[in-house]
Amino acid sequence: MSDAALRKKQHAAAQALVHLRDDMILGVGTGSTVEAFLDLLISSGEARRLRAAVSSSERSTARLQAAGIRVMDLNDVAALPLYIDGADEATARRELIKGGGGALTREKIVAAAAERFICIIDDSKLVKRLGAFALPVEVIPMARSWVARRLADLGGRPVWRQGIVTDNGNHILDIHGLLIADPVGLEARISQITGVVSVGLFAARPADLLLIGTEQGVDSL
Repeated sequence: MSDAALRKKQHAAAQALVHLRDDMILGVGTGSTVEAFLDLLISSGEARRLRAAVSSSERSTARLQAAGIRVMDLNDVAALPLYIDGADEATARRELIKGGGGALTREKIVAAAAERFICIIDDSKLVKRLGAFALPVEVIPMARSWVARRLADLGGRPVWRQGIVTDNGNHILDIHGLLIADPVGLEARISQITGVVSVGLFAARPADLLLIGTEQGVDSL
């Protein structure tokens, strides 16, 4: 990662810290921009304000616990006021593609449970139309080939992300070459394919706030 890209991520991460509240249970996502957020959360001392965190991946859980932050199971949390995560692509409508790191299902669950979802990205991730980044789909292993054929019918080229097993024990198919004109409709259509666990389109439940790190600072949508 270049120094310029890191600075942009840090700008967005710093702005996200402003939204923390005392005694909050915070939802934490996965990825390089979230790593920048965790760096600032820990180094600034703001982590002491948290009661606990809910994590969307084993990697983030390990990082949080290593910093002395209590990580709770979502099943034990009555209310989750805020979830902070990144994205692989985002539009001005705050619709997202997520799952490049393989944690899309848990990310989608935590986002659905959160009262507010703040997405932090650098400006290279902001696009006019989703789909240049391959769309991840988590699938049950025995259904992988069958689901791939159904996904090919949608006009894209599904590729098995070999050697990767999700935290849920499943496989990932990445759909290449799929320009997404109707994110909400496509999310629903793929989700209905038997054998699909989740799709990395976050359109039916988009981000509530998009913080975009730039060289100059942060743009908000």
